[in-house]
Amino acid sequence: MKLADLRRLSIRREFQIRFKLRNGMECVVDQRGVARVTGLNGIPDFNLEAELAAASEFVLDPAGEKTLSTARPIRREELEAMTATAAAPAIPAHEEE
Repeated sequence: MKLADLRRLSIRREFQIRFKLRNGMECVVDQRGVARVTGLNGIPDFNLEAELAAASEFVLDPAGEKTLSTARPIRREELEAMTATAAAPAIPAHEEE
């Protein structure tokens, strides 16, 4: 699972996806697919792809929801399954000749 997969999923499903970095910071991929690291004030000394590879737990927040009760923790395996289905190309229902 790559960062691009998370971006694609967050856009298609309108989620915010959060995960903790090893240094204690948190990355949020918003519903527009933009990845932001909260508390980052300069050039990072880490690789976000490597941090994503090390993450095992994530939190899904439906976009536009302001309450934490809608936030749902999810394991890496579940998220990988979700990104695999979101990455599958849509098959057109009717193809013109």
